[in-house]
Amino acid sequence: MNFHAIKAIYRFEMARTFRTLMQSIASPVLSTSLYFVVFGAAIGSRMGDIEGVSYGAFIIPGLIMLSLLGESISNASFGIYMPKWAGTIYELLSAPVSSIEVVIGYVGAAATKSLMLGLLILATARLFVPYEIAHPVWMVVFLLLTAVSFSLFGFIIGLWANDFQKLQVIPLMVITPLTFLGGAFYSISMLPPVWQKITLFNPVVYLISGFRWSFYGVSDVNVGISLAAIIGFLLLCLGAVMWIFRTGWRLKS
Repeated sequence: MNFHAIKAIYRFEMARTFRTLMQSIASPVLSTSLYFVVFGAAIGSRMGDIEGVSYGAFIIPGLIMLSLLGESISNASFGIYMPKWAGTIYELLSAPVSSIEVVIGYVGAAATKSLMLGLLILATARLFVPYEIAHPVWMVVFLLLTAVSFSLFGFIIGLWANDFQKLQVIPLMVITPLTFLGGAFYSISMLPPVWQKITLFNPVVYLISGFRWSFYGVSDVNVGISLAAIIGFLLLCLGAVMWIFRTGWRLKS
């Protein structure tokens, strides 16, 4: 394993984040803080508890997931797309660096940035809404698995995209709607029976449900199923990335 190569890619990507702190960190934290102010402090104080949890506290896991999914995809897709766009991807492919080392460098940096953001949002939520974390170890596990899985997914989008517009299509047109409809702001048990069954086809439901269970011990679906879903998605993305590097699809054309 070429650890020097992994470290070089990782540090390069992290340095780009610290050069754009306002865009990379401050802006998402500020946007999510507005959700806490509006839904947590203002509207939440007028709503009843959901499954024994105050509304303001109930939406915290969903809002963290909303930011985590979007930022993981954006960080990883932009990171690998830029060398493609600039033509420097061929230097990377011809260097004595394996595909696994490239993936670890880019995906590791994207996941690190997303985790930093998720923890900052969690700390910011404390300023607006009191909450408890019933299973802190599992909370970290869900955060880590989600950040790595969706960074891998973003890496695939970055390899697939051939213009800047395509980088934004899936995060904006697919991931954000699925997250909003995946129980970020409500429990799916509040929906009519038909919609409850339809919602179960939304994979984001399992992420938010499992992550919320780590906070309050309540979930819409079994936590074991949530864990299996995120691990399955991670393995699927990993397999797709390995296939792309083996075949050269979108890399050498």
